[in-house]
Amino acid sequence: MTKITLQHVLSIVVTLGLLLLVFELVRRKRLSERYAILWLLAAATLLVLAAWKGLLTSLAHDVGISYPPSALFAVAIGLIAMILLNFSLAVSRLSDQNKILAQRLSLLQHRLDEPESNPSDKTGPARTDSHEREIEPESPEPESPVSEPPEPSPPGATKELSRSR
Repeated sequence: MTKITLQHVLSIVVTLGLLLLVFELVRRKRLSERYAILWLLAAATLLVLAAWKGLLTSLAHDVGISYPPSALFAVAIGLIAMILLNFSLAVSRLSDQNKILAQRLSLLQHRLDEPESNPSDKTGPARTDSHEREIEPESPEPESPVSEPPEPSPPGATKELSRSR
């Protein structure tokens, strides 16, 4: 019978704790299933290596590591490196998406601010009809310094809008 060491028990307890933590985080919707799969794979691999001492010993011997628990930590570091690479890819993708969204927001803000920046020309560009002739824009009414309230809409207009939605 093989002797169970404190390191062996400790490694099993730590990997079981990691598995339970991942399940709890997924249950509380704090960790996405997409990333939970990676963590579950890593924790399950570590649990198998920690529980099956013969596998860990033979793996350590094949790789040239004289102390088997060191092989367990080497495998753990490799799995964490893979997870970090995956997160780096996700952060890079999100950073690119964030930059694109900021540019689009800036363009939309610029379009909204354009009429305010040139108050003398509120008509915009000249429109064309189907024969590609320019249609002269209507001349804007002179603006009064005090803004007037908008004209009231007909009584049935708001009801018609709510029905059309």
